[in-house]
Parts: sequence; C-alpha cells; structure tokens
Amino acid sequence: MILTYKKYIISVFLKNILIINILFFSLVLILNILEEITFFKNLEVNFFIPIYLTLLNSFSILFEIFPFIFLIGTLSFFVEILDKNELIIYKNYGLSNLNIISLILCSTFILGVFLVLFFYNVSSSLKFIYLDTKNNYTVDDKYLAVITANGLWIKDHANGSINIINAENIDDENLLNVLITQFDDGYNFIKLIEAEKINIKNKVWQIDNGKVTQNNITKISEETIVLKTNFNSERISNLFSNLSSLNLVKLSKLEKDYVSLGYSTTKVRNHMLNIYMYPIYLSLMVCIGSILMFNISHNKPRVFYMITGIIISVLIYYMNYLFNLLIESQKIPIEFSVWFPQFLLLLFCTVGLVRLNEK
Repeated sequence: MILTYKKYIISVFLKNILIINILFFSLVLILNILEEITFFKNLEVNFFIPIYLTLLNSFSILFEIFPFIFLIGTLSFFVEILDKNELIIYKNYGLSNLNIISLILCSTFILGVFLVLFFYNVSSSLKFIYLDTKNNYTVDDKYLAVITANGLWIKDHANGSINIINAENIDDENLLNVLITQFDDGYNFIKLIEAEKINIKNKVWQIDNGKVTQNNITKISEETIVLKTNFNSERISNLFSNLSSLNLVKLSKLEKDYVSLGYSTTKVRNHMLNIYMYPIYLSLMVCIGSILMFNISHNKPRVFYMITGIIISVLIYYMNYLFNLLIESQKIPIEFSVWFPQFLLLLFCTVGLVRLNEK
C-alpha cells in the first residue's frame, strides 16, 4: 500500500511540473516569436522563418528556466495535495513530511540528470542551428571569428577589402604572432602582413614593425601600419559568450582550444560547472518550495503561491547573476561563484528540514 502511495505522489508531482512547464513554454514561445517578428520586420522572409527560429531557440531558454519551473511546480503540487487533504492520509499510512519531500527530491535529481545528458545536448544543438540560421539574415555574416587548435581565426570585411586574420595566442588586449592575409572583394590577393604583437583594444589596429609581403617582395615596414577593422577585444570576447549553443563535448573541446590559445577559460569552466551542478540545483529549488509550503498558511488562493514562487525565483536569479559578474571580473574563483550560491540554498534547506522534522 505504501509503495502505491509513493508512486501516486511521484506521478502527481511530475504532472504538476509538466503543467507548469507547458505554461512557461507557451509564454516563451509567445515572447520569442514577437522578438523574431520584430527582428524580421524590415526583411522579406517567409512567414514560417520566425516560427522556425522560435522553435529552435525556445528549448534552450526553457532549459535555463527549468529551476524556476520546478520551484513553482513544487508549490503547485503541495497546493493540490493540501486542497484534497491527502497529507493526513499519507501520515496514516506512515509517510511523514520528510518522506514526501525525499520522494520528490529523488525524482527531481534523476530527472535533472536526464535533462543534462539528453535535453541540454539537444537544446544546445538546436540553439547552434538557430544562431547559424539567423546569422544569414544579419550583416554579421561578413564578420566571423572562431577559435580552433590552430589559434584564433577572423574573417573581416572592411573598407572594400577582406582580411583573413590568424593569431597564435591572445594576451589580454593583444594578439600574438599574427598573420593577416588581405584580399579585395573578388578574393584577389593584395598583401600579407605578419606581426609579433597587435593591440586590439580599439577597432583601429596599429601594427609596429610589421612584415609586409606584396608583389612577391617582403619588407619590414618602417612606419606604423594602420588597419581599420570591425573587431576589438570586447567584440571578440562577446562572440564566444553564447555557450548555450555548445553541447558538453563541444564545450570540452572549446576549453582545450582556449588553453592552447592562451585565452581565458573562465566563462567556459563556469558554464560547464553550472551544467554539472544542474541536478543538485533543481533538487534545492524543489526543497525550498517544499519547505515554504509546510511553513505558510494553506488558506490562500493559488495565485498567491504562484507569485511567491516567481518572487523567490527572481531573487535567486539575481543572486546567481551577481556571482557571475564577480567571476567575469575575476574577483572570485570559479568554484566559489558556483558553489557558494548553492551552499546558501543548501543551508536554507537544511535549517528548514530540521525544523520541519521537529514539527
């Protein structure tokens, strides 16, 4: 009999998670399609393109808000069983409050592992297709940058010429061991520029002691070479900031490429740590929702619990956002930025569960 009730509790919990998930996914679709329509309003494209891009992008957004979906879904689950007075029945069959919480926590952790191993990898692949497809409708398709095992590669279309730039390393705001191949719009070779170091703080690059090869003649320029580009250090950094479009295998490869290039791996490592911690994060959110429902009065309308869940979600989101800003400024270690917010949530859950056990 107890096993039957356990199965029932898990099924009701998952049903509420699914309902809240559908509500949020619908909201994501609506907001996202409005954004895509705004983006394409001045372009002549098929009506289905914004819809197609919305579907590609929505799953990645959904993955990011799953913790808050689980929190609100937990509140909805307890509202349902409290409205039906089922807690009394569970206690009569030997299921305590902690037993119920442990059941839904185990279910959440297992589901979280599934989301990381399968849902994230699928959503990141769809996000990659989304970015690649949308890039075809922007002017940025002329300005591309990638990091490979062979260094940083940039394609830059500026001032009537096409520059293919390869740098062996990045040192803060400087490119090291740089090779710039310049073509005209018809991809006819113009000249080759070699430099040991180029400062890229601004979009106007100044190259000192550059070696120039033109008309089969190579010489070291005695004057500073001025190269106008569409890139500076900030823009190059931002090009690689959308890590949600990379699955776990690609993230691992990107980290190795960053190391070989001398580029900061802070963002990549932070992103990967957050993914690995995802099942624990979901479980903590469910635990917080459970503790709240056992510690507030149950005679309030359902919308009150929804608003409460949203407020808590916003507070937790900004706490994580603050720590992400600190890590990007390299003021705190990566591990601390990931673990400390989780530790605070765990501390809250531990205190709450101890008090709940005393009731």
